[in-house]
Amino acid sequence: MPELPEVETTRRGIAPFSEGKQVAQLVIRDPRLRWPVPDDLPQRLAGQTLREADRRAKYLLLRFDHGTVIVHLGMSGSLRVITDNSEPHKHDHIDLLFTDGNRLRFNDPRRFGCWLWDEQPQDHPLLASLGPEPLREGFSGPYLFRKSRGRKTPIKSFLMDNRIVVGVGNIYANEALFKTGIHPNRPAGRIGAARYQRLRDAIRETLSAAILMGGTTLRDFINSDGKPGYFAQSLLVYGRAGLPCVECQRPLRETRMNQRSTVYCTRCQH
Repeated sequence: MPELPEVETTRRGIAPFSEGKQVAQLVIRDPRLRWPVPDDLPQRLAGQTLREADRRAKYLLLRFDHGTVIVHLGMSGSLRVITDNSEPHKHDHIDLLFTDGNRLRFNDPRRFGCWLWDEQPQDHPLLASLGPEPLREGFSGPYLFRKSRGRKTPIKSFLMDNRIVVGVGNIYANEALFKTGIHPNRPAGRIGAARYQRLRDAIRETLSAAILMGGTTLRDFINSDGKPGYFAQSLLVYGRAGLPCVECQRPLRETRMNQRSTVYCTRCQH
């Protein structure tokens, strides 16, 4: 599934081609996504100006004067800029056309994504209970330390809880924990304030690097220009089970945690 860097890469890619542009038409070829696309969405958007292409967690927020389109890429979706009259393919379910001739094209083979409308998106059930953004103010070492007190849940699961912090998915949790030498199964409540500060810094560093490199190459993910990301070439532990640790050369170990792959070094992480 596309994680925060993939979604942020998409947002940065579509913003210059969509912000400040007037909508000519919304074409819905198949409304059967995870939730049905609202029937009146084309009427709501026609003639409106897209003020901002924003992001909250893994959701893209297309903000208009009177409301916001909430877009999720699902398991395999992509939102790309189309600057010509290329014909839509089988899974190109939605086109958002602008009066300048450009369009945003939503492709979703598995149809697990969504296009929803809300006049107050911050109160929408999908967004209302989300924690802070890891790359913005409000996310800090002291915040993580405070939230973790009394928690017996493994630190990796704690970081992947969107009520604690959004967007630290499986790949990036593995990487950040390795960089700070924290065992992924260590109880969140047994980690000190200083280590949480280092963990916060590692999360930011890892996510920022992935964004700059266009996201992580996943089987189904392509960014806004149709190309895969390349951060996978820089992964230190994820996907490297059995290979030597980059620090101590001991073979990395893989376990399953909440049905997700967890890779760590038995010597460097404790």
